[in-house]
Amino acid sequence: MSELSTSRYDTAWHAPVLVDAVCDALAGCRRVLDGTLGGGGHAAALLERGAHVTGVDRDPTALAEARERLADAVRAGRFVAVEGNHDAIDGIPALAGQRFDGILLDLGVSSRQIDDDARGFSFRPGVPLDMRMSPAGEDAAALLNHADAATLEHVFKAFGDEPKARRLAREVLHRRERARFAVSDDLVGAIRAVLGPRSGPADFARLFQAVRIAVNAELDGLAAGLVTLRERLDPGGVFAVIAYHSGEDRLVKHAFREWSTACTCPPRHPFCTCGGVALGTLVTRKPVTASEAEIAANPRSRSAHLRVWRKAATEQGA
Repeated sequence: MSELSTSRYDTAWHAPVLVDAVCDALAGCRRVLDGTLGGGGHAAALLERGAHVTGVDRDPTALAEARERLADAVRAGRFVAVEGNHDAIDGIPALAGQRFDGILLDLGVSSRQIDDDARGFSFRPGVPLDMRMSPAGEDAAALLNHADAATLEHVFKAFGDEPKARRLAREVLHRRERARFAVSDDLVGAIRAVLGPRSGPADFARLFQAVRIAVNAELDGLAAGLVTLRERLDPGGVFAVIAYHSGEDRLVKHAFREWSTACTCPPRHPFCTCGGVALGTLVTRKPVTASEAEIAANPRSRSAHLRVWRKAATEQGA
């Protein structure tokens, strides 16, 4: 299937990336958990290929749009959408005890969320500093107005790869003494003051993303959430994750590699004493990335990295 033909899965909410690669990775899976449902683009493609899909999202607006879009599958009993966070799947009562032979995570934020100024994800002028995936919790303005210097430095450095993170944190503290952070212009002004007049959209996007990751605790629960989701896979099941941020991708890469390693003894140990058994195998040694054609059609796919892991056919201890 070509990139042009997969564009039919695009909606005003989101243009799903790497649709062909995702469907290839989950080929043969009949009970799929889409842990980041969004507008239902990937779910629609998987349903078309015969899977039964359970979609999870913490954004009520995304759930409503996906249910409407996939209404035929809902009526046929092949699709259900559930509100919740994929990092805390065991806390969703509707999914208690359910297992799947395929799991998909498409991390990050949807096009619709970025483009909707009311959601506060964009650095366009006058946009409120919100950035929450769900209506609950502290928004971006609260983080910028109340976090201490060490916390802000960590956000900008760890999540934004910013070499001048300490200076930027101090600049935020200095500015909020005069006026509270409320709209995108306030954070853009702080960034420009530290990075200089040549700073531009790439810098704003990177550092706004860092704040968004902090607001939604996107990395905090991911490592533990990956393990919880792994335990929901049937033997032989497939786990596919699309990451856009380097920190997310590292977590996924390291988790999949660790799960695929049998012996965990020190490298110079003369013989294996740990008795380790690999939990599964890597399907993708290197991440799958978007083609030039897909990037041209959907520039946001440029940073997408798909990694795939398969659980062992026989569970350890079985």
